[in-house]
Amino acid sequence: MRRLCWALSVWLGLGLALPALAEDAAPPLASLVADSLTIRSSDVLVASGHVEIFYQGRHLQASGLTYDRSTGRLQIDGPIWIDDGRGNVLQAEMADLSADLTEGILRSARLVLNDQLQLSAGEVLQTLGGRYTALRSVAASSCTICKGNSTPLWEIRADSVVHDTLEHQIWFSGAQLRFWGLPVAYLPILRVPDPELKRASGFLIPELRTTTLLGSGIFIPYFLTLGDSRDLTITPYFTSTQDRTVELRYREAYKTGSVTLNGAVSDDRLVGPGLRGYLQADGSLGLPAGFLLDFSLIGVSDPSYLSDYSISDADRLHSVISIARTQRNAWISATATGFQSLREGDIGGTSPTAVTDFTLARRFAPELLGGTGGFEFQTHTSWTPSIDPLDTNGDGVADGSDQARISARFDWQRNWLLTSGIQVTTSGLLSADEYFIAQDAVYEGDITRLAGAAGVELRWPWSKSGKTATQLIEPVIQLVVSPPTTASVPNVDSTLVEFDEGNLFTFDRFPGADAVETGFRINLGVNYDAIFANGLDFGVTAGRVVRLNEPVGFPPASGLDAQVSDWLLAWNLSDGSNDGLQLTNRLVLGDDLALTKNELRLDLVRAQYDVAVGYSYVQADQEEDRPDPISELVLAGGYDLTGTWTIRGAARYNVEASKMVQAGGILTFRNECLNVDVSLSRRFTSSTSVQPSTNFGLAVELLGFGSSGLPGMSRQCRQ
Repeated sequence: MRRLCWALSVWLGLGLALPALAEDAAPPLASLVADSLTIRSSDVLVASGHVEIFYQGRHLQASGLTYDRSTGRLQIDGPIWIDDGRGNVLQAEMADLSADLTEGILRSARLVLNDQLQLSAGEVLQTLGGRYTALRSVAASSCTICKGNSTPLWEIRADSVVHDTLEHQIWFSGAQLRFWGLPVAYLPILRVPDPELKRASGFLIPELRTTTLLGSGIFIPYFLTLGDSRDLTITPYFTSTQDRTVELRYREAYKTGSVTLNGAVSDDRLVGPGLRGYLQADGSLGLPAGFLLDFSLIGVSDPSYLSDYSISDADRLHSVISIARTQRNAWISATATGFQSLREGDIGGTSPTAVTDFTLARRFAPELLGGTGGFEFQTHTSWTPSIDPLDTNGDGVADGSDQARISARFDWQRNWLLTSGIQVTTSGLLSADEYFIAQDAVYEGDITRLAGAAGVELRWPWSKSGKTATQLIEPVIQLVVSPPTTASVPNVDSTLVEFDEGNLFTFDRFPGADAVETGFRINLGVNYDAIFANGLDFGVTAGRVVRLNEPVGFPPASGLDAQVSDWLLAWNLSDGSNDGLQLTNRLVLGDDLALTKNELRLDLVRAQYDVAVGYSYVQADQEEDRPDPISELVLAGGYDLTGTWTIRGAARYNVEASKMVQAGGILTFRNECLNVDVSLSRRFTSSTSVQPSTNFGLAVELLGFGSSGLPGMSRQCRQ
């Protein structure tokens, strides 16, 4: 019969605690549980049968134990199991340990660190109060090992291993890396972090990459800690074509934000002699008085560098610095933006490269009018490198036009609900702009412009609830009158106009401040929404704009350039969950059903797979610098093949030109101890600065070292 010997815990605890405590400190108590207990003398205690010891967070289990208080040693018979209280477990067949379980020798032992990395050894020696654990004749792996097949997927064989529990480092001497039992690399000395370590200097996982432009190469990143809040990653890139590249990443965290710098320098033969590279800085920092500083800055040496090194496919770079504060009824923002075009067709120096904006907006409740009022003060400047005052490229704006604008805007809105259920909304708008224009043969000088609008909107929602669905239909009519503006200005920020459900019932559908929508118009539309009992949600918005006069300033591709606009039809379908089915479609089409624009997006997520489909069509429009229509299909998705094998892919196809633009995929294997990524991508398009290229990548990660991420599905052993 199992006996609980708690009465002896005080006597044993004194002996266990004395070596580690000062003479004037009260010793902690140890607890011993065993089936039988024998006291051979005043100093020797023998426990046998299901022995357990609990001491200072440590837990020991064994079949037998002999404690000699005069020497402070424990002779333990296996099987032995010791948990240090931090997730590390020692297993052995026999042991000779100190009374506090921190020093001693264990035979035929196995050390399991943080439930991940396992180290099996013929002998384990613990020293210096348990800080160092030395192992001899070691096999280390985080893979599941099955009976009848003792060869793990990967393992590190070493003559000796030292685990530093204070620095969380594992040192291997005479190490040999094996896959499926076959040696693949020999390392005389190897240092790796243990699973508890979050940050430490050292080499990261290398990545192999093969490209048609750069040949075969390898990335070897080195991570350098610069304190608790800063680090630097240096990544040399060695290629078979002798091209040389070094990538750098610097990160620093503050109490109120963080900063990240990314960059690279290359000496290659792709463009010509000289160095190439890029530099990018991103950050967000909290400032006093509730302000927030955000910045994203990027610069590149030449148009093709980012695509040549698979960093980005962007063809126009913009750098932004902003300071903003958002409050309940107020918003203030100051922004500076710089542009760098990488597009083949851009004519150098004729597009703005430096833009600044300042905005102060407030909402308030007018006492006399009721409802809600708003005030906005804004300044805007744009600078163009060219000094030509003429429009030589035919975009409607002088090549060297530099502008500054000061604007003030007041708006007001009030709602009434009639007894019939009709909701009436009255609103008004008044704005004043002062332009200062230089280097423009048509508009140069100071220009003052006044504009305003007033409108009435009626909505009449009808609803019906049934067993299968709840339905809502809402006809909407909005009457808007806007007198002609007092002056005309060059249109720089409103050349691209979208017609969608978001601006169907608005005063002004131009996206910027340079163009203003005027005249008398009627905005007509209807909203429909149905929520079904099975969770499906289906919504539709349809409408168009009818004017008394021909509109001015809208390009043909907007669908708003005629007295009666094209039809807008937008619909969506979802299954009521954030990660299930999401289908949206927006169409702009004429009375003859000829498409002006078409945008389609499908997202489907299931337990084993996910699919994303996108299609876009825009008709040709010379005013938007688009001589040919755009018709493009985008596909992306992933499939879980076996739980450990997954595949993901993406492709872009130019339907108008009947050719592929980009395609790529990645095959991933991930289980409890290994992660392997094999990637393949191809860029098919070419220009004067970008060449078609194919990239192949391979990355292998041994899980169980440091914070390498969550393990995947564990392999199951056959019984």
